[in-house]
Amino acid sequence: MAKVLIIEDDKVIGKFLSMALKTNQHDAYVAVFGIEGIEYFQREKPDLVLLDLGLPDIDGMDVLAMIRKESNVPIIIISARGKDTEKVLALDSGADDYVTKPFNSSELLARIRVAIRKTSQNVLPDVFQFQELKVDFDKHKVYITNEEVHLTPIEFKLLTLLIKHQGKVLTHSFIQNEVWGYDSFDDFQSLRVFMASIRKKIENDPKMPTYIITEMGIGYRFMD
Repeated sequence: MAKVLIIEDDKVIGKFLSMALKTNQHDAYVAVFGIEGIEYFQREKPDLVLLDLGLPDIDGMDVLAMIRKESNVPIIIISARGKDTEKVLALDSGADDYVTKPFNSSELLARIRVAIRKTSQNVLPDVFQFQELKVDFDKHKVYITNEEVHLTPIEFKLLTLLIKHQGKVLTHSFIQNEVWGYDSFDDFQSLRVFMASIRKKIENDPKMPTYIITEMGIGYRFMD
């Protein structure tokens, strides 16, 4: 059971989210205003925050920045702002995930479970197993159905980063900075080439990936 803070000015959506969370054995608190949400956050110390960007008093991005100054608590943006540039900005500013309204409640609850689970996984296991994929981080080896596949050092680093943040959308710029230490000079074309190469090696059908999912215009996510 998790304690979830909902910062949402639409009372109908706020009530719906609260009921859905409570039905799934979570505690839920609803704030209509951004400042009110900050006060709730400081007082209640929630395990996760659901944050709308279009708040009546201050912009949700400001709320995101205020929370991030105090805590690394998982924050999922729930907003009608669906432009890729806005999603990228929110994710690069510290949001863990971004759900566009209208949304599917089952998918949102799944994303909440992933975000909460990630908070208790601070280090990678020695060996990671997911479906037919096995990664031995200590030996830098990757296997598909127990058959070893060769990844270059950069490909292995990219795969490790995605697994470390399993279920979370990683923006192109975040990945570039984490792996290469700088942002893209070629509109992320090199990153796309590396991702395509990894998929050819680990996916049964690279055109219908089951491990590395493309978030169009934003980045990539390792399936959870």
